[in-house]
Amino acid sequence: MRIHKYSEHENLDAAMQNGEPMLAVISFDGKQAYMGHIDECIEHHILLTKAGLSSTDIDKYFRIIFDSDCADWTFICPPDYKSITDRTRRIAAFYKDGFAVISAFMVELGLLADIKIPKRYRRHIDALQDD
Repeated sequence: MRIHKYSEHENLDAAMQNGEPMLAVISFDGKQAYMGHIDECIEHHILLTKAGLSSTDIDKYFRIIFDSDCADWTFICPPDYKSITDRTRRIAAFYKDGFAVISAFMVELGLLADIKIPKRYRRHIDALQDD
């Protein structure tokens, strides 16, 4: 995985060591990731823009906010994920793939942190349990 670190002012490695929150977008195939300090990037689509990418491509990435203890996953499964038409299978594939790719990203950074899906993003997970 190639991790691109975006920062205008700060050493991201030092900020991570201090437990400061970061944003990251990780390509679905796990080959590319972009990260930046939350205070500089504010939101995932802004991180993409600052990294020189199109903010409209936001649905091509797993999105997390993380620190040294935890990664909060903005769990939003695109309706065309892997061209899977069945909603339940699509969400299940997104869930499985996301945990694998996000875990690999965290390990690359030397972090063994929990991956959590905040309550406000659990509607897709809840839909899986209802099916």
